[in-house]
Amino acid sequence: MRPALLSRITSPRRWIGGALISLPLLCAAQTPMSLFDAIATHNKKAVTEILDQRPDLEVRNAQQQTPLMAAVYQGNTDLALLLIQAGADVNAQDAVANSPFLYAGAEGMLAIVREALSHGADFTVLNRYGGTALIPAAEKGHLDVVKLLAHTPNYPINHVNRLGWTALMEAVILGDGSPTQVEIVRTLLEAGADASIPDKNGISALHHAEARGFVDMASLLKKHQAK
Repeated sequence: MRPALLSRITSPRRWIGGALISLPLLCAAQTPMSLFDAIATHNKKAVTEILDQRPDLEVRNAQQQTPLMAAVYQGNTDLALLLIQAGADVNAQDAVANSPFLYAGAEGMLAIVREALSHGADFTVLNRYGGTALIPAAEKGHLDVVKLLAHTPNYPINHVNRLGWTALMEAVILGDGSPTQVEIVRTLLEAGADASIPDKNGISALHHAEARGFVDMASLLKKHQAK
């Protein structure tokens, strides 16, 4: 190929204002948007297009987050559901031991939790405190998530974390005693939570409820024969 022709192909020029100006190639290749970039910019169209190409859904960023974990951290339910339905692992843990399922439960992301349950949520995968998704959900007042998990078959409702607390215990010790928290305690008890399981110091949930002045909680615990 002649040099002049090569120049014309690789570096188009146009006379502008009496000067020959080089123009960028319109057909120049562009760096494709990564799945992480598309998620960071909440670009659902781009995410969908990338998923159509069947990318590696378990690729990790510097924080060991998968694309699904990144979407869940951003609270982007639409993108998270797309990724789960595309086959992303709902149990993949990042550098701080969060997984999409665990974090969604802790933050009250009901739709993501429900979708994760139907896509292989593993109840034996625990957070950095050795806890399940239910425990922080109970503490933080996410009643809908608590109802869902507490009534999920084979869910470990009485799991004890490294602090020595069940979901019921954490709801009493760290909860605010609000009507929502009372309803969470009721939900857990009716679903089979064992009120007799003490903390590491041998103190019962009933004792903690009474000590904090949570009269309604204490009444519920007494009805379930807490000790």
